[in-house]
This record gives sequence, C-alpha cells and structure tokens, in this order.
Amino acid sequence: MIDSALRPDSVTELTAWARTGRLGPEASTLRASTAFLTTYGTQHAGRNRAYRNEVLSIRIGAAVGSCGLEPGTATSELVDTCVAATVAELLDHSVPAVRIAALDAYLMHVRPHPYAGGRPGTEVVIDGPTSLTKSRRRAGAVVDLLPAGVGKVLVVGVVGSLLAELRARAIAYLPCDLAGGVTEWGEPVFESVESAPSDFDALLVTGMTLGNNSFDELRASARHRDLPMVLFAQTGSAVLPWFLGAGVHAVSAEPYPFFSLDGGASTVVTYRELP
Repeated sequence: MIDSALRPDSVTELTAWARTGRLGPEASTLRASTAFLTTYGTQHAGRNRAYRNEVLSIRIGAAVGSCGLEPGTATSELVDTCVAATVAELLDHSVPAVRIAALDAYLMHVRPHPYAGGRPGTEVVIDGPTSLTKSRRRAGAVVDLLPAGVGKVLVVGVVGSLLAELRARAIAYLPCDLAGGVTEWGEPVFESVESAPSDFDALLVTGMTLGNNSFDELRASARHRDLPMVLFAQTGSAVLPWFLGAGVHAVSAEPYPFFSLDGGASTVVTYRELP
C-alpha cells in the first residue's frame, strides 16, 4: 500500500523514487514494450484558430504514459531508442520528454487512475456531438477546480476553450505561452511568467511544464505566494497528482487517448487537495 501522505519535493525526487523501487517494482526490472508518436491538428468549427500537437507515449504493461512535444522535434529514431529499454534507462534518457513519458507510464503502472498519487480522484465523462462541444466540456471541468472567488488567473499554456470558459465566468486572466502571439480575442500572450504582471491570485498550468522543466519553479512560486495552482494534464497525468498538498491545489488528469482523438465519450479524472 502506498502512503497517501507521501509527497516528493521535486520531479527529480519522484523520479528517484521510481528508479529505486520506493513506489513499486524497481525501474530496472520493467521494460517499455511500445513507444509511439501521436501527431494531430485541430480547428473546431466556429473557432478561428487551428493548433497542432505532437505527443510521445510509452507503454509499460497495460499502462501508457505521455509527454507533449514541440511539433517537429521528435523523430522515428527517438521512438526506436525507447522500445525494449528498461524504465531505468528511459528515466536517464537525454531527451526530457522521454524521461517524463517513462515516469508517467511507470506511475500509471503502479498507481493508475483514479488513484494516482495515492489519492482518490473523480471520474468525469466528457462527451458531445462535436469536437468543440467536448473541448468546452473539458474546459468546464478544469475551471471548476479553481477555488471560488478567484479574481485573476495566470494561464500557463494557452488553450482557447479554457480562456473562453474563464471569459464566460467573468474571471480575468493573463495568458502565458512560450509561443507568444495573441489570443483569439486579440489579447497579447506573454512569452514567460516573468514578463506577465504579478497581480494574479491563482495559476492554471499545463502539464507540458513537466517537459520543459518549469513545473517545479512554478510550484515553488505558487507556494511562496500561497496561491492555488490548478493543473490540466495530458502530459504527466499520473505524475502531477503526486504533488497535491505540496504546492498543487487540484489536477485535471487526462490519460491517453485524449478527448480530441475520440469521437465518443472520454474520461478525465479530477483530483483535489485533501482538507
């Protein structure tokens, strides 16, 4: 039984726990049977913006772990380096996305949803006749995790439906994304947290911050300012619930396959910090 109070100080420490068998089998005893890339583009009917995503996924037993990539950065050779490698080897891989996908797969293997991180989650069915309907419903489930009374949210990782949901609820936001640019509503997107104003009272953060190594820094900042941090995670959906109560207020966890890849009903799992 995994202690539900066990919380790592960093992604590095959580990785060390996986490597040494503190949470289950030692990483050297497990191998990746499959690795694959998912590349897809989307433009919802009624929206004026398209986006393209690329995801690396690794399978261990029945578990699949994933990490988002910057489009065009992955190769078939990268996939080949993952197949049949031990989890220990993948956790030491030179590419951060491989390390996170492997950690995600390992944690899905030892503590799958809806009990990732040793905490019970709530399964939320996301369905609808169109991709936009599903996107809006997922956005609603994510924004529901913000504490009541939030005035302004720093959004790290711009997703149109999330911003639309915040607008519908009259919650102000500061959009932040490495890609920069402007939102669908013509608002400038800050390219770094440092360049954004600091007058926000909550953070809504993508799991892709695991892949670019900014998650621990954002979490430390949220803890220092005593601000709630809510995560929406396709990347590292089984990783991030381990940080509930350690700078993370809530998580919307979405394991592979993601809502936009399936015309039928999808399931996300929401986790909240225990009182």
